[in-house]
Amino acid sequence: MQWIHVTTKSIRREKLTFDNPEALQALCGSNNARLKLVERTAGAQVHLRGNEVTIEGDEPAVETAKAAIEQLYDLALNGKSLTSDDIVRAVKLLQGDGNGASIQGVFGDVILTPRAGRPIAPKGATQKAYVDLVRGNDIVFAVGPAGTGKTYLAMAFAVRALLDKQVRRIILTRPAVEAGERLGFLPGTLEEKVDPYLRPLYDALHDMIDAERLERFMADGTVEVAPLAFMRGRTLNDSFIVLDEAQNTTPEQMKMFLTRMGFGSKAVITGDITQTDLPRGQRSGLRDALELVEGIRGIGKVQFTDQDVVRHPLVAALIRAYDRRDRERFEAREAGGSEGGGTTAAPVPATAALPPPSVDPSAVPAKGA
Repeated sequence: MQWIHVTTKSIRREKLTFDNPEALQALCGSNNARLKLVERTAGAQVHLRGNEVTIEGDEPAVETAKAAIEQLYDLALNGKSLTSDDIVRAVKLLQGDGNGASIQGVFGDVILTPRAGRPIAPKGATQKAYVDLVRGNDIVFAVGPAGTGKTYLAMAFAVRALLDKQVRRIILTRPAVEAGERLGFLPGTLEEKVDPYLRPLYDALHDMIDAERLERFMADGTVEVAPLAFMRGRTLNDSFIVLDEAQNTTPEQMKMFLTRMGFGSKAVITGDITQTDLPRGQRSGLRDALELVEGIRGIGKVQFTDQDVVRHPLVAALIRAYDRRDRERFEAREAGGSEGGGTTAAPVPATAALPPPSVDPSAVPAKGA
């Protein structure tokens, strides 16, 4: 006689009742689109009937969907409905990526509310860790691929600090590295030549400060956007300084920048060490600094990955594809080098740029922002 052992999953059912029809509508979205996003992301069946939501599925999926719906409803009661993309990230946060973080604790941590536009707040566990590091440290390195919000959040912090009179000025800078074109051959003055490198910073400023006030701030030097070379020889007191695209600095430039900090200042350095435009063989100042600052009190580090991308979903897919291609090239060159007696430097995939965890445990808060 042959015995066949059949294992069946236990199905759990939860029923939730909601009293506020407007908040429930904001939670569900048009044609229950947002509720369906919760269903697909959590992996449980979600049904709406009247003011009741029924959730069915295996234990973990039901638990995640239940927590997400309850917390999203609480946000809607407070007038803080999330976008469709945020709904997906919120559910993933509860699936374990956030180490026990709540949706309110992450998405409700508003840094800045522009006069026109949505409040600027973290959109995931890594962004929340980044925000906490900026609040608690005078220097923070944020490393990872494009689209993870590194620079945008840093600039929101800078504007918030200025409006709260915690600093007297904002300084935003980038290295003007030539990529394919020689600056000397471009038309216009020096300022006109370097303007394209700084345009993303201007765009972000216009998102956060109304045009009239920003023009006034730029005119009186309260907000300064300048190439990194313009920082040499200065001491920056009572300033919030953001160095963007730091992977394109040399070690000498990074040393120059970090030693510009004066009293009452805070600096955020952002970049992606896999996307350097430096000449072949030139070591990145960002990579160099990340090794040198290890263990220094008051300096925080956070590593973003393609999982933290908050742009179009295809951006994350493209980053993974490039990483895979670069990893294969690196392995091929390593194999060729072992036979030919030498190796050629190759990009390091973003997933291997820094060791886990996402937040450097050695970073100890220095003072509040």
